[in-house]
Amino acid sequence: MPYTSREIRLAARPTGEPQPSDFQLAEREVADPADGEMVVRNAFMSVDPYMRGRMNAGRSYAAPYEIGEPLYGGAVGEVVASHHERFAEGDIVVHQLGWREYSTVRSAKKVDTSLAPASAFLGVLGMPGLTAYVGLLDIAQLRDGDVVFVSGAAGAVGSLAGQIAKLRGHRVIGSAGSAEKIRHVLDDLHFDAAFDYHDGVADQLEQAAPDGIDVYFDNVGGEHLEAALARLNNFGRVAMCGAISVYNATSPPPGPRNIFQVVSKRLTLRGFIVSDHADRHPAFTQEVGGYLREGRIAFRETIVDGGVPAAPQAFIDLLHGANTGKMLVRL
Repeated sequence: MPYTSREIRLAARPTGEPQPSDFQLAEREVADPADGEMVVRNAFMSVDPYMRGRMNAGRSYAAPYEIGEPLYGGAVGEVVASHHERFAEGDIVVHQLGWREYSTVRSAKKVDTSLAPASAFLGVLGMPGLTAYVGLLDIAQLRDGDVVFVSGAAGAVGSLAGQIAKLRGHRVIGSAGSAEKIRHVLDDLHFDAAFDYHDGVADQLEQAAPDGIDVYFDNVGGEHLEAALARLNNFGRVAMCGAISVYNATSPPPGPRNIFQVVSKRLTLRGFIVSDHADRHPAFTQEVGGYLREGRIAFRETIVDGGVPAAPQAFIDLLHGANTGKMLVRL
């Protein structure tokens, strides 16, 4: 120590689709950790759809990123210097100060790499995994006999939500954005049916679920939500996790044209933010960790090499659906 660390800063707030010029690569010196701090050499960092909203100004469920300041999000790496009583050099930890090569952190979580590779704690055993677990079981209140529809089924959240439903004995339908992803959803994740949304959502969902659906796990919004409302049975439930189809919209998108079906069918639509459900982490780890040990969960990672300079393009590509499973940048 000290180290020199490269990091990505927000250069401008994107208008519509983010551009490389909205990001800036910079360097800083990393000082020795103070009491209660540790320095982590990051091995992988996460790019996630929710980050697009934090690039906008204005009030939301989380503070926006600041112009000229480094971005942040999930990362996993090795402690290389520690003045923290609970962490020692060599520990592998996950934390929330990604988008940089070295992070000085006070709060982190040790991970058990005997269960899965370190990168998995940013995906199937991390925030996306907990999101799937909470959204399906707590928000949608999965019940015996439910037919489940998951949009974004090849992504980090959707792929696990569908598998948990399958492992609990439910019929599961998924949508994704390419023939290759559909093969993955059917052959590797073992969904009962899947379709490419580019070929139209409403008709394909009707064909896949002629008797309707009971739960919709929404990662996409827009056309998917409208189609799901049409197919939901009475007293159906929607876990509203994300709406990636409208994240780059420059004007408010129209709402579903059939929104009155929420009334006529007595539907429940509930949005959620996973950070409100940290208390569910032990149950999630026990169940999903058990599935992993038994080889009953499949997960895929799309890993982008090139270090921290590659992170902005990886994020842009994520918004275009370039990932299957969790999108990560190897640092």
